[in-house]
Amino acid sequence: MALGLFRVCLVVVTAIINHPLLFPRENATVPENEEEILRKMQAHQERLQLERLRLEEEVAQLAAEQAAVEQAAAAGPPLSETGTAWDLWSTLCMILFLMIEVWRQDHQDGLPAECPAGDEDELPGLGATPLLGLTLPDKATLGHFYECCIRGATADAARTREFVEGFVDDLLEALRSLCNRDTDMEVEDFIGVGSMYENWQVDRPLVCNLFVPFTPPEPYRFHPELWCSGRSVPLGGQGYGQIKVVRADDDATLGCVCDKTKLGEDMLCLLHSQNGRGLPGGETEELLCASGSPYLDTMQVMKWFQTALTRAWHRIAHKYEFDLAFGQLDTPGSLKIKFRSGKCMPFNLIPVIQCEDSDLYFASHLPRRPSQGSPESSTDWLLSFAVYERHFLRMKSKALPEGACHLSCLQIASFLLSKQNRLTGPSGLSTYHLKTALLHLLLARPGQDWRAEQLDARLQELLRSLEKSLLEKRLCHFFIGNRKVPEATGLPPAIRRAEPLNLFQPFVLQRSLYRQTVDSFYEMLKNAPALVSEYSLHIPSDHASQPPKAVIL
Repeated sequence: MALGLFRVCLVVVTAIINHPLLFPRENATVPENEEEILRKMQAHQERLQLERLRLEEEVAQLAAEQAAVEQAAAAGPPLSETGTAWDLWSTLCMILFLMIEVWRQDHQDGLPAECPAGDEDELPGLGATPLLGLTLPDKATLGHFYECCIRGATADAARTREFVEGFVDDLLEALRSLCNRDTDMEVEDFIGVGSMYENWQVDRPLVCNLFVPFTPPEPYRFHPELWCSGRSVPLGGQGYGQIKVVRADDDATLGCVCDKTKLGEDMLCLLHSQNGRGLPGGETEELLCASGSPYLDTMQVMKWFQTALTRAWHRIAHKYEFDLAFGQLDTPGSLKIKFRSGKCMPFNLIPVIQCEDSDLYFASHLPRRPSQGSPESSTDWLLSFAVYERHFLRMKSKALPEGACHLSCLQIASFLLSKQNRLTGPSGLSTYHLKTALLHLLLARPGQDWRAEQLDARLQELLRSLEKSLLEKRLCHFFIGNRKVPEATGLPPAIRRAEPLNLFQPFVLQRSLYRQTVDSFYEMLKNAPALVSEYSLHIPSDHASQPPKAVIL
């Protein structure tokens, strides 16, 4: 009886210790390479096989003992009922242990290769600083911080926009006067986009981003091809498109009969040349296409645009008392006005192509983001929703209470991110990610939840939503594949029906960038209370007892 009791206790303790849900392996780490993972999996499989053989031997031994007991019972006096009961419990516990081992092995083998738990093990700091523990200052301190550090920094945004727009208008007019309408691209009026035109720019210096649409000379036109138009594209090509240059009287891709019917050798299409396809090589190069291709080349466009801007500036330079120069070398279209006092005023002119009759624009280049993958080909154009984003924010602002705090949340979060980037360097997190998270919250939250006095709660929710997206490595684009977007925005049906685009997809492949981004994000959360308090040290004594003023933007 004592031996049976000891055996039962041993089996139960072993089963409890080996149960994966009761005692998870907290110190497990994910190896860096696949070979190490395979080696450890093979070693684990061998251990499981040895364990299974040992258990089978014990079961066989128990069966032999049971048979011996039965023979002894048949030959001699019966055993006590207590001894029989203990042997039965021992057998049942052994069967239970075997079932637990089999279930655990199946559970581990069934885990997917990209298990989210592996990323948490890979980054030991993820669970160490939960966002729920973030304590922001009181409403009065937060309101004063906003008034002094953010609203004051954007007070001259309107004057900056007015000056830059006036100069760019004169510059583009000079460019048009130098272009030949029969052979050169035709430049249209600029369109202001981004934070400066959405009233939440906080970083210095203030930068205006201006789209400059252009069209080809007659008789040519642009035919955009989206990545979701049916053609197969790689994973990194989502969100991009190509621009095909066709003749206005040459619908080779849209329905000319010669493209759908085989003509005889002695028959020619009156609209096409003998080859019946595309444009001659010389014409495509003159129309800024890639070599031997009818698709528009981004590098060719940028070279043409920079050359045209240089010629236009030389024509009007005598009218101004400042110099114009190109800014960042890695951002084509980046310009800056250099005053004699030494002050500089940067701005970005980005050549774009309108996607049919919508507010979508194909941009040759946008300000670079660390997490944004570069296009695989120079004929890939990034699809920009900047105009739709500006329209959506304006439409939401009209439906929100007066002095709503949605832009204030975005400004404070952007301010904290900017300060953190200056401390630890830029990471994979950008202000565009902050704005995307805010747009999702605006769509999910009713209007009354965005009152001015709820600034702290909404800021907490914005940061919590961003943390959840980082841990899941998934932040969906607000417009692409989002059928909850109101139809009043005028979004094209093809974009609404497309597969959702994950803006955090680069984090899945770039582990070092992901680690750096998560570490920087949690350090930003850790520094946020001290940073807000430091910038709000000089709060008037009567201000602390008063509620914050409503923020009207």
